[in-house]
Amino acid sequence: MEFTSQELARLRVASGTDPLWETALSLHLLQNRQAPLAFGAWRREVGAALRVSGLVPTTRALTRLCPDDAYFPDFLTPGRGDADLDTGLDRLLSTPRRRLRAELTRLHTRTGRPVPAGARPLADGSTEALHRLGSALRAYHRVAVEPYLPAMRALAAADRSVRAEAVLARGAEGLLTGFDRLPGWRYRDRVLRAPYPVDRELALHDSPLTLVPAFFCVRAPLALVDEELPPVLVHPLTPPPGWLERGRGGGDAPVAQLVGASRAELLRMLDRPMTTMEIAAALRLAPSTASRHATVLREAGLLHSQRQGVRVLHHRTRLGRAVLEGAL
Repeated sequence: MEFTSQELARLRVASGTDPLWETALSLHLLQNRQAPLAFGAWRREVGAALRVSGLVPTTRALTRLCPDDAYFPDFLTPGRGDADLDTGLDRLLSTPRRRLRAELTRLHTRTGRPVPAGARPLADGSTEALHRLGSALRAYHRVAVEPYLPAMRALAAADRSVRAEAVLARGAEGLLTGFDRLPGWRYRDRVLRAPYPVDRELALHDSPLTLVPAFFCVRAPLALVDEELPPVLVHPLTPPPGWLERGRGGGDAPVAQLVGASRAELLRMLDRPMTTMEIAAALRLAPSTASRHATVLREAGLLHSQRQGVRVLHHRTRLGRAVLEGAL
């Protein structure tokens, strides 16, 4: 990837991991068995959870649509660092029919077979088929990705901090030079080289490139195949071996298993009263999603909401603190 001065000036870094990119990449990890030291325990845990939740057939269908191969459809990953799953799914459900057909045809042409009968409604842009896909991705994400969001966000925040320091010290080229620490990556003389799965020269055509960190990305970067789409470069965060076991030792793990990772994080943040908008911004969620999480916790008696003028402030209750601290 060769950068012009204008392309360097327009380079941007996503605010965090992207839920649909993480969903697709986690599906690849279930198929390829890469990085066993970092993700072996995750695979075992997620495999058991998928069996318990009855999502094994759903996951198999998703892996056929998102194979661990040199190509999988771009429409499955429409985001550029969207922190909100709802936003990503809305974009996916809005994919034009022409793109759906073209990308699914390309996926199956690689195998030498036509689009199978089961995938034709999706290729035809069927609203029902699109919504079934959205529901399947949401259900899989809830089991395979959402429980691990605290670890993902912590690693993404640390990576963003390092890259911000590099930009302040040496500008955009300092940001790109920082990739040299990854095996097989090198940035010199406005050219970034990386161990992409196939030989490819990615042209930006003066479009702003978004760098998207990905927890479930292993060594090699990913980019959209269609160069007419807004360009992204998805790069690995490289979690250390044993991250899952160490995370289970934290104080938030029991409550995360009880109420979910996002709601556990919401409870943790309420050391001071916060509005719904503040919660949404801190967790990088849509306000409607943050409000829904707050409602569930309020109905469980874990937080209390109080109106002050035009604002509604959420407070953690004594029961909420006890659950958070495991002190019941």
